[in-house]
Formats: sequence, structure tokens, C-alpha cells
Amino acid sequence: MPDTTDFVREAVAADVAEGRAEAVRTRFPPEPNGYLHIGHAKAICIDFDIADEFGGTTNLRFDDTNPAAEEQRYIDGIRRDVAWLGYSWDAETHASDHFEQLHDWAVQLIDAGLAYVDEQPVETIRAQRGSLTEPGTPSPFRDRPAAESKRIFADMRAGKFADGERVLRAKIDMAAANMNLRDPVMYRVLKATHPRTGDAWSIYPTYDYAHGQSDSIERVTHSLCSLEFEDHRPLYNWFIEKLGIFPSRQIEFSRLNLTHVITSKRRLRLLVEEGHVDGWDDPRMPTLMGMRRRGYRPGALRAFCRELGITKVNSMTDYALLEHHQRQELNAVAERRMVVRDPIRLVIEDWDAGRVEQMDAVNNPEDDAAGTRKVPFGRELYIERADFMADPPKKFFRLGPGREVRLRWGYLVTCTGFDTDADGNVTEVRCTHDPATAGGDAPDGRKVKGTIHWVHADSAIDADLLLLEPLFGTEDPAEGEKDGRPWQENLNPASRTRVTAKAEPSLRDAAPGAPLQFERDAYYVRDTESDMFIRTVTLRDGFKKK
Repeated sequence: MPDTTDFVREAVAADVAEGRAEAVRTRFPPEPNGYLHIGHAKAICIDFDIADEFGGTTNLRFDDTNPAAEEQRYIDGIRRDVAWLGYSWDAETHASDHFEQLHDWAVQLIDAGLAYVDEQPVETIRAQRGSLTEPGTPSPFRDRPAAESKRIFADMRAGKFADGERVLRAKIDMAAANMNLRDPVMYRVLKATHPRTGDAWSIYPTYDYAHGQSDSIERVTHSLCSLEFEDHRPLYNWFIEKLGIFPSRQIEFSRLNLTHVITSKRRLRLLVEEGHVDGWDDPRMPTLMGMRRRGYRPGALRAFCRELGITKVNSMTDYALLEHHQRQELNAVAERRMVVRDPIRLVIEDWDAGRVEQMDAVNNPEDDAAGTRKVPFGRELYIERADFMADPPKKFFRLGPGREVRLRWGYLVTCTGFDTDADGNVTEVRCTHDPATAGGDAPDGRKVKGTIHWVHADSAIDADLLLLEPLFGTEDPAEGEKDGRPWQENLNPASRTRVTAKAEPSLRDAAPGAPLQFERDAYYVRDTESDMFIRTVTLRDGFKKK
């Protein structure tokens, strides 16, 4: 048993102990009609982690039962995202692998009087389901002879009907309190080319029919899914019982809901199609490909999902917790660089004009193996405008007239004066330096509280930075929908800002995708699609554990 436990792990442990599951097998079964997002990451972690903890295996199964919406690019993207998260699947399967067996089992249910072909339009069938307070209305075809349903079902498969002209329904209970049991549709006519089976089929199974039986075929012991499928479990079990097949067990857990984030595939698709974002991999998107481009770390995503745990109650998680875990990992692996976003010139008056020193700068104080780099230092530097005040308050520990600060990896300098423009904006700061303080340490032991970063003016390069904020300005992106307002109104118009900064020259060689910390600013990553540096997360951690 693992150190951490919850109701799902307890159920799996009981099944193993009592012999109901000799070899634990789970599955992650995405529909390839879009790219994976942060909500999928939680499900992936649960499926793979639990199987691994019990010495079992996990299948990656593509629920490809709707060829009208599924594409090969999504299949490829899902494979890439699951592997990026750090997981390896035991077998890759597809619901389409099981189409023949699913069809044969459907015929078995027809022969047993437990399924029938309905000729009514889908709108009529939907209206006949009734409501939570009223029973459904039986179809006039509900008592159709099994032989007739079987013949028509064969014609459906042979392509003799147009889309939607016939459906196969399970015959359960039109008065059931659970509306999922009111004769659900098992198959529909759909003449669409499938990514894997081509035009071999003119009928396709519904999710509710294909899912549990695919679990059974693959001998999945535990079908772990989110709470919205809880009401579908009686139907899941009904098919298994009536067919007499391997009894996979469905267990539901709460889904992941994050502040400022939408995880509806339909709405994410609209963000792309309506041009609110630049694509599925836009670094503001909660897709795993967008997060990867933004510089998020897969290990931090796994740690975040594991801290959330497994519960039975849906709740909202503050996005700051996800950022907290990113900072934890980035701090350990990101190399440091000095970048000045809002520069003013600093002139060291007692430094020879042509003299340039190469200062040793530590790449990562958390990792000795990261080594050091050389940073040029000379008479004229750039510092952040916010690091100087003409009339600083007592507790301002940066640069001001007569004040001494440490230049990171450089020297201690003391401000001797400054210049302003006609509007009173500081344009240049003048200093002297202490030659005995190379590297930033005072040999006489005097304490200097302030340390600021800088870049050498003559060697600095221009760096384009993309500063990201939440894509939605409200904690609940759907806020206002009940009042008739479109959810798109909650998009944050300031979700990205592009600025040009002055950077130390080593940043020119930064590898795309490599994590970086711009000192005293934020974590960044060099974009894989452009020369920009994307802000992954700020340095300040606003998350407070409760």
C-alpha cells in the first residue's frame, strides 16, 4: 500500500486483498477531438500513479467513437502530452479496436430482447425521455420483434440508411429515476470516414455503450473517472451484467476546477476559432501544450495534482497553488540571468572609460554543478528605474543620493548624483565604486543591505519579453452567464504584454525551452516558436497553505 491513501486507493486495496483484482489495470481514455488540458493532468496522474503503486499497468485508450470530430493530430498530441508528463503506458488501444466485438455484443442484447431499433428522429427520442419528476414515454418501436431489430441493425451496418435515420437503443426502464437508464442509444447511423477504420463502418457506438465494454475487453480492473460520470455508473454496470463479461469497476472522483481557467473542450475550441488566442499552444491556454510552451514543468504539475488529492466533492482550487509548485521546481533547475526591464543609465565616474572586467556569476545557487558564467562589467551600466529614488524613504534599501548598494556579482557603489529631463524623470545616475569589493563583498565586513542587478550598457542585448497574466479576469470565467452575458466578456484584455528589455549577452545563447530566472523579476523560458522570452511565473509566491 502507498503512504498516501484516499477512498479510491482504499477501494483498490480492498479489491486486491479480497481477490477481486489479481492484477490492477487502469486506463486513461481521452476522446481525440481536442488537445489535453490541466484537468486531464489530474486524471492522468490518478490513473497512472494508482496502477503503479499497486504494481499494475495503465492503458492509453483513445475513445474514437465519433469520427466526425476526431483527428490524427489530436491523437499525436495526446501521446506527446502524456509522455511529457512523465508517464509510459503499458498498451495503446482504441475503442475502434473493439468495434467488431462491440457489434457482436449489441446483437447479443437484441437476441435477448434487451435492445431494439428505433426509427424516430433523435429530437423525438430526446423529448420522450421525460424529466426528473416525470417518467419517459416508451417508443412505439420498443416492443419490435428481436428478429426485425436484428435485420434492420444489419441494414444499418450495411449503410442502407442516412445519418440519424435509425438508432439502436438498450431496453431498460423508461420510468427509471436515473434518466441514463431510460432506453439509452447504443448505436447511431453516421457515415463519416474514421481516422483508423476508414469507411468500413456506417454505424458507431455511443460513449456509454462502448466505454464499459472496452474496459471489459481490456480487463481494466478499475475505471477511474470524474464525478460527472457517477450517474452513468448504473448503466455501465447494467451492460456488464447483461452481457456476462469481465466486471470492470467504475469509481468517480472530483474534477479539477481552477480559478481564472476554463477546461471545457468546447469553450477552448471557441477561444481558438474566435481568435481570442493564437492557437491551442498559446502560452495563456490551460492546454498541456500551452503550458509546456510557457515553461511549466511536468514534475511540478504532477506534484500539484498529487497535493490536490482525491475527493468526492467538487471545489475550486486557487491557481496560485499551481504557480507555487512551479516555483518550487524552477528554483532548483533554472539558471539565473540579469535582465533590466525598465532601464536607466548608471555611470561609475571613477572607472576608466575603456576598461571592461569579466565578473564571475553563479548560474544557480541551488545547484553547484550548474557552474558559473562571465558577465561583462564596465563604466556604464543599466539598472532598473525602480532601484533608484531621488528622495528615498528610510526603509528604501536600494540606490539614492549618498547611499551605498551592492551590484550583484560586481562592486559596492555609492551614489554621487543624478540627472533628470524636463519632466523630472531620472535619466542618469552617477556613482563611485569601492575597488576592494570585487564580487560584491566588503573586506572590512561592513553591512550593505541593498543588492541590485544590472547589465553592462555596451554589451547588453535587446530581449523581447512576453509578460502573461490570467486569460480571464474573473475567478470564475463563466461568471455572469446566468444573467445572459457571454462568458467571453470575462476575457482579460491585459492577459499579455510585450516589452523590450536590456539583457546580459549570455542570454543570446539561451536554448529554446530551457528554464531561466531573471534575477529579482520572474522565471522565463525562451519560446520554441519565436525569439521571445515568455514569463512562466513571477518570483513572489502569493499562495498561503491553509
